Amino acid sequence: MKPPSVATLTRDEAAAELARLAREIAHHDRLYHQQDAPEISDADYDALRARNADIETRFPELRRADSPSLRVGAPASGGFAKRAHRAPMLSLANAFSDDEFTRFFATARRFLGTEQPFALVAEPKIDGLSISLTYEHGRLVAATTRGDGAVGEDVTANARVIATVPQALTPPFPEFIEIRGEIFMAKQDFLTLNAAEAQAGRREFANPRNAAAGSLRQLDARITAGRRLGLFAYALGEASETVADTHWHYLERLRQWGFSVNPYSEALAGESLAAVFQARISEHRGSLDYDIDGVVYKIDDLGLQRRLGFAGREPRWAIAWKFPAEQAMTVLRRIEIQVGRTGALTPVANLAPVNVGGVLVTRATLHNEEEITRLDLREGDTVRVERAGDVIPRVLGMVAELRPAAAAPFRFPDHCPVCGSAALRDPGEVVRRCTGGLICPAQRQERLAHFVSRGAFDIEGLGDKTLAELQAIGLMNRPADIFRLHRHEAELATREGWGEISASNLIRGIAARRSVPLARFIYALGIRRIGQNTAKLLARHYQTVTGWRDAMREATDPASEARAELDNILGIGPAIASELADFFGEPHNTTLLDDLLGEVSVVPEAPRAAGSALTGKTLVFTGTLTRMTRPEARARAEALGARVTESVTRKTDYVIVGEDAGSKARRAAELGITVLSEDDWLDIATDGAVP
Repeated sequence: MKPPSVATLTRDEAAAELARLAREIAHHDRLYHQQDAPEISDADYDALRARNADIETRFPELRRADSPSLRVGAPASGGFAKRAHRAPMLSLANAFSDDEFTRFFATARRFLGTEQPFALVAEPKIDGLSISLTYEHGRLVAATTRGDGAVGEDVTANARVIATVPQALTPPFPEFIEIRGEIFMAKQDFLTLNAAEAQAGRREFANPRNAAAGSLRQLDARITAGRRLGLFAYALGEASETVADTHWHYLERLRQWGFSVNPYSEALAGESLAAVFQARISEHRGSLDYDIDGVVYKIDDLGLQRRLGFAGREPRWAIAWKFPAEQAMTVLRRIEIQVGRTGALTPVANLAPVNVGGVLVTRATLHNEEEITRLDLREGDTVRVERAGDVIPRVLGMVAELRPAAAAPFRFPDHCPVCGSAALRDPGEVVRRCTGGLICPAQRQERLAHFVSRGAFDIEGLGDKTLAELQAIGLMNRPADIFRLHRHEAELATREGWGEISASNLIRGIAARRSVPLARFIYALGIRRIGQNTAKLLARHYQTVTGWRDAMREATDPASEARAELDNILGIGPAIASELADFFGEPHNTTLLDDLLGEVSVVPEAPRAAGSALTGKTLVFTGTLTRMTRPEARARAEALGARVTESVTRKTDYVIVGEDAGSKARRAAELGITVLSEDDWLDIATDGAVP
């Protein structure tokens, strides 16, 4: 039955109908945005909202606090939970020139042992926020940000209110699939949003990428829905069945399922065509309604992609060719010295604010004291600043004719500006380091900040200000103190600026991180030269924290077998091995480590291919392989859960010999280690049978 005209409603009738409409619209919002089970058509839903708006226009004094006109979509169900990706979301290698691009694909050819050029797919690189969308039986069930590549934030409720994110796939589709893409904000929508933020007296966003990320990470999905976000889909995570044999075919499947694919994507018959495509897209860049910072080039053949696999956290089959860096001129106000977690004194340029490529830059790296001398930089100089993609801005040089007459040469400190300890340069190094160690407050705070950072223990709520406060009142001097902070919750709740809720939230956040994977644990310790990739190599090789700790303690002896094993891990090398030995050679470090292990549990590294005949085995390849290249064989072995080292030791399980094998084969025979031919190795890699 058609409702009565709004013009005929009495005030009481209008109030009653507004109450009913608020309940009914909220009910349909929950069904649509949270449960993906709408009961009415879009047209009927729009009619309810229009009716609500008409009544409120005639009776504005009756607008309710829960009025549908005050919200868009449905609120999120709570804070962001962590969600693991079924297939990792990894980053891309970057090229900034034709030569770097050419070398990348030449390396891929060497890996595969081929001279044939690759057919590629070129896709403009959207400057936005990566997201993984999970569909089961064709329905959207989860949306997860990239996070650290293994675990991201569950933003499902927010993704449901983005118009270009399909709630259901157009059949046919696999039972399960992870679809990756980029959330972005169009330039005009960004300008509109910033104008509204400025009018409301709020801080404006620096660029469309930050605006998109901030809009997606809202705890209230109504805010996300009120900001016009878009999605371009472009990648595949895990799927229950094969969906395509080429990447171009996969993009076609995405369009069929209802996704937007960047219209400038193009199939290229060979790598030589990439430079032409790069130049053409660069010319159109300014006319696009969204930001791009380069082009991603992918090998089209998905079979070749699988064979190439990944190197660390980057695929061997795709690269982002970034546009040239953007530059600007500004004044170098001051040169400040920061003290890092390893004691390194790093000069930073404090700049008069300048817009470089759409980003307001106020600071830039100066690297080290030799760089300051080389560029002859002085406070007060007018300098040229460069920013390329997400790279930290850097100072290229000064403008001599604009130098102030009073500008004096900069004197790099020979003592730590924080604790006063001597700051020394080791022979052959360009970095000057504070010798104060953990007695230096800057090093202690930087180490703690690194410990709780996203790639390490990922503890929210422990920012620089909070860490400094807790350190100042004596509650946090070493990592283990973080996990003893619950003993002081009542004390924290009474401090100015805290309160019971803030203290409770922090303690809960810490408790949720008492268990951590081995790779994160190793990285969190802040050992010099141990980045996330190296930490993963160590975790994969030693698998348990006890195995790693005991091996590192033994490796402090340069003549030990443990040191030889450490030196032989592919990707480690003598410099990193030396840093590990130095760390474990300091009694206060091992005391700190044991103290920490008394408070947390470390999850062992799962073999990459549990159940494989090679899981946990140590392999050495020697001689010339004829059926695949050495890099591909090594990658295949690691994918099957094996460790691959360079030298034969008593801990080696198999030595795979190719043509013209030499001393390693003889060493294996001396030690009684099983020697496999290339055919034997391929049999294991194919069907798991050990001869």
